Amino acid sequence: METQPTAPVLDPRTAFLEEKAFRSRTVFLFGTITDASAGETARRLIALAADSNAPIDVLVSSPGGHLESGDAIHDIVRFIDAPVNMIGTGWVGSAATHVFLAAPRERRFCLPHTRFLIHQPSGGAGGPASDIAIQAREIVRARERIARVIARETGRPLERVLADIERDHWMSPEEALDYGLVSRVIERQSDLRAAEMK
Repeated sequence: METQPTAPVLDPRTAFLEEKAFRSRTVFLFGTITDASAGETARRLIALAADSNAPIDVLVSSPGGHLESGDAIHDIVRFIDAPVNMIGTGWVGSAATHVFLAAPRERRFCLPHTRFLIHQPSGGAGGPASDIAIQAREIVRARERIARVIARETGRPLERVLADIERDHWMSPEEALDYGLVSRVIERQSDLRAAEMK
């Protein structure tokens, strides 16, 4: 007789924090972006959007990770009806910057000590020469696609973005504000709520 899979049992403290995060409409994207973290983030976003059309706050502190996993989160943020506030903290780099840019500029914020990193995608090509050539083409395509998103969401010329991501391009909160990655540097939740009221 087949047994049905059971949902994992959370310890009471974790369950309490999960419930509080859900009620506060807050999603955390911390650490490397993987298929697993993208799936978990997407699940939470979909559940919160189904619960209400009130804004969802996504706190991001990530060095980046798997580009296509970042794509999945980026697209889900734009897919759901509930508006999403992106709040950078710690560092927001690489694929995490791509996720961050899913929100419209007026809903992109960061805390005072956030660092931002934009750069071109990288990959470890291996195998036969024909496979390496295919992987190289895909990296170039991904680079152009990421550059177009950055240009669209910041208002920077595409040629400038392509030049900027040629190497690691780090930005402080003030530099990210000037670049168009963020709309406002905030220190408190009340700053975020005040910005939403405008």
